[in-house]
Amino acid sequence: MEVYEAIKTRRSTRIFDKKEVERDKLNQIIEAGRFAPSGGNSQSTHFIVIQSEEILSELAEIVMEEFAKMDITEGMYRSLVASINASKRGDYVFHYHAPVLIVTANKTGYGNNIADCACALENMMLMANALDLGSCWINQLKWLNQNERVVAFLKRLGLNDDEIVCGSLSVGYSKSESGLPNRQVSKRTGNPVTFVD
Repeated sequence: MEVYEAIKTRRSTRIFDKKEVERDKLNQIIEAGRFAPSGGNSQSTHFIVIQSEEILSELAEIVMEEFAKMDITEGMYRSLVASINASKRGDYVFHYHAPVLIVTANKTGYGNNIADCACALENMMLMANALDLGSCWINQLKWLNQNERVVAFLKRLGLNDDEIVCGSLSVGYSKSESGLPNRQVSKRTGNPVTFVD
């Protein structure tokens, strides 16, 4: 897929098939993330790739339970409010039942930690699209960076003591008739541009 086409047609997938992602495709996605730019070429983004259905289910249950304990406050980010409300209903799976969750973490206190992970996540989303896979950026683990229970669970999976989660990515085949992700180009209504000549 041509790069501009991959960028324009990348859309978030939130309904995934249970079909396993082939290891060679998964490796290509991860390598695309590893080749993202990083501040000072630090290359300090840590990729934790979760494919175990059992671990994904356990993590989803913990996340739901911890969000359900939270109170909604005025001015709270609407997606966080939605996560809390869905968790209180008891039917929340933050990673949309995707067969793969790639957690990106970086050094605590490092000024470019989120920027570096964001570049890696975008590279991985574009590669997933080029490989006919769906993906969705996931913020929920980042929002729970201070939650002792979630952090302890992630440390069991390889998160280091000096790292925080900056973002995650759900990856898998779209549960669509064709099995392909939605690639309808969405109209741009924001993101103004100012040229200074």
